[in-house]
Amino acid sequence: MPEQDLPSRALPLSGASNFRDLGGYQGMDGRTVRWRRVFRSDHLAGLTAQDQATLADLGVRHAVDFRGEHERSKQAYALPEVHHVPLTIEPRVIRRVQALLDAGTPPSAAETVALMQDTYRGFVLDNAERFTAFFQLLLAHDTPLVFHCTAGKDRTGFAAALFLLALGVPREVVMQDYLLTNTLYRRPAGLESLAPPHVLDALWRVEESYLDAGLAEVDASFGSLPRYLQEVLGVDAAALQKLQTRYLQG
Repeated sequence: MPEQDLPSRALPLSGASNFRDLGGYQGMDGRTVRWRRVFRSDHLAGLTAQDQATLADLGVRHAVDFRGEHERSKQAYALPEVHHVPLTIEPRVIRRVQALLDAGTPPSAAETVALMQDTYRGFVLDNAERFTAFFQLLLAHDTPLVFHCTAGKDRTGFAAALFLLALGVPREVVMQDYLLTNTLYRRPAGLESLAPPHVLDALWRVEESYLDAGLAEVDASFGSLPRYLQEVLGVDAAALQKLQTRYLQG
């Protein structure tokens, strides 16, 4: 398909800035990830009526919500014809940084980055049940879905990486998709008074070292992503084949 005829990756929603399609990347055996099947996003509580109509036109039937309980209650949403699936991953890094700020000892830029890297390492085992459930949903339903957290960058970014890597998308391409958040995401207004700029930059942007830390933890603990998928997330060879058949074309 000529490039000018390809679907747009980022969808211009008024109430979400980081809503994008994971299709179009080349995966296993040169096959392409199907467009308009799996989407990643920041939270969906601000969607307008027109945005909701766009989701309906896309056929989205499930919204996987990786936010913590307080995040969900503070910015709740309900979308017509969309089944909301909470898979709670609490934002512990925010709490750790806030504790340091409250104590009058704000972390340095390097310390904040290190906290973010630890967060991604923690995803691998501490939140394995949530990512297991995520893959089960991908395997159970053959309809479009969107998954998100608050900013659509860390919990969502790690889930997107696992999904694309399971489909055979190269790591460097997965990293490119991950870093798109820095281009697309609009931070909430009014953060400037809450923390020093270097802390906000580390928390509200993504860096290669964050995702690298999580994937390095997978390799160090399990030897490879396929072993992690099978031994921890329950995505065995048959499930992996089903996943690739469903979400790859060509």
